[in-house]
Amino acid sequence: MWEAKDLGKEFGQSWKKQHPGTFFGNSVEKAERAVKQAMSHPEEMAIEHAFTAIERAENAFVNVEQYDNELDTIQQHKSQLDLIKQQLNDARMKKGE
Repeated sequence: MWEAKDLGKEFGQSWKKQHPGTFFGNSVEKAERAVKQAMSHPEEMAIEHAFTAIERAENAFVNVEQYDNELDTIQQHKSQLDLIKQQLNDARMKKGE
C-alpha cells in the first residue's frame, strides 16, 4: 500500500516538499503546542522555542501560498497561526509584568 512518504521516495523528493499544505498544517500544530507550553510555563527557553516554531510555520505558509490548492484549509491554518502568535505575545507580556 502506498503512503505519502513512499511517494516522496519514488520521485526523489522529500515528503515535506511534495505536500506543502500538510507541512504547513503540521507546523501550525507544532507551533500551537509550543505556545501552550510557553503559556503554562513561561520560561525564556519555552517562549523562544514557541517563537521559533511560529517562525517555521510562517515560512511554511509562504511556501504553501505558491501552490494555491487547498486554499480553505490553508486559510484555516493561517488563522490558527495568527491566533497562537497573539497568545504567545500575550503570555510574554504577562511574564514581563
